[in-house]
Amino acid sequence: MNTDPTPIILPPVFGKTQAELKQVVADAGLPGYTATQLADWLYKKNASSFEEMTNLSKKGREYLTEHFSVGVTAPQKVQSSIDGTRKYLFPATGGKFIETAMIPENDRITVCVSSQVGCKMGCLFCMTGKQGFQGQLTAGEIVNQIRSIEEAGQVSNIVYMGMGEPFDNLDEVLKSLEILTSEWGYAMSPRRITVSTIGIIPGMTSFLEKSEAHLAVSLHTPFDDERRSLMPVQIAYPIGEVIKEIRKWDFSKQRRVSFEYIMFQGLNDTPKHVQELTRLLNGVKCRINLIRFHPIPGTPLQGSDDETIFAFKDRLNAKGILTTIRASRGQDIYAACGLLSTKELSKK
Repeated sequence: MNTDPTPIILPPVFGKTQAELKQVVADAGLPGYTATQLADWLYKKNASSFEEMTNLSKKGREYLTEHFSVGVTAPQKVQSSIDGTRKYLFPATGGKFIETAMIPENDRITVCVSSQVGCKMGCLFCMTGKQGFQGQLTAGEIVNQIRSIEEAGQVSNIVYMGMGEPFDNLDEVLKSLEILTSEWGYAMSPRRITVSTIGIIPGMTSFLEKSEAHLAVSLHTPFDDERRSLMPVQIAYPIGEVIKEIRKWDFSKQRRVSFEYIMFQGLNDTPKHVQELTRLLNGVKCRINLIRFHPIPGTPLQGSDDETIFAFKDRLNAKGILTTIRASRGQDIYAACGLLSTKELSKK
């Protein structure tokens, strides 16, 4: 008699591509069109059980119930800001957590998704990095962050700027993008999706080849020594080499490349940084997004004041580099990425 209390965890179908769903259907001996029906229920009709999939045969529903789970997960906690921003906390494998942010602005709803549990990149300014790397998210777990929030169905834009480095989980990120942009999936325009990286060149190149989504690169300083002190990835992939690769691609049409630039007091906010940014990005059609620094525990970094940030923006614009300041949102609900999940982990 088997007395093992360990529950059987069935693999999810949510997060599978059309090709993978076709394989599931073939293995079950079901008609090939069942894969199209299954994708429709998963990604367009938001089914949460196989019994809801009424145009599948009884045999098909029974097979799927026996061998798979649907694989959608509700958030465990939601925090709402006075400015309308919401942070969702989703459970992850091993009792860990990931964060998803919903940011409303005029007629847009942007969702910021995570791609990993924790992060191994160790950036000095990032709370997620202080958690260390705890696991990869599957394509289903990435897309579930859009599927299972209260605003599902209203999302206009997606940014991969949450926990983790997307190009350190390249295959699952690309699968999630396929699901989001394919006609059989959510049919979103890739021009409404931006993927952010700290500059892992092989992953960035593969992404540029296989996806039409926008690219954002975490820059934060144009000087090698300063960037090494902030971002260890600078040792393996210097920012000059990242820019060299970007120059090979055509960003002159609808596809955009932008550079994220967190403003640190006395570190990267001086006129000499404007001069070096101008030299580094000369000829690159791009935008720089200046970001206020939300202080986190355990770092000596302080954010630049607004006067310095606005002057920095004006200098860059005068040099011909389109520069904007990202509005700070959700400061009353642990705005900095990783703070909410770290707080939840500390309770364990």
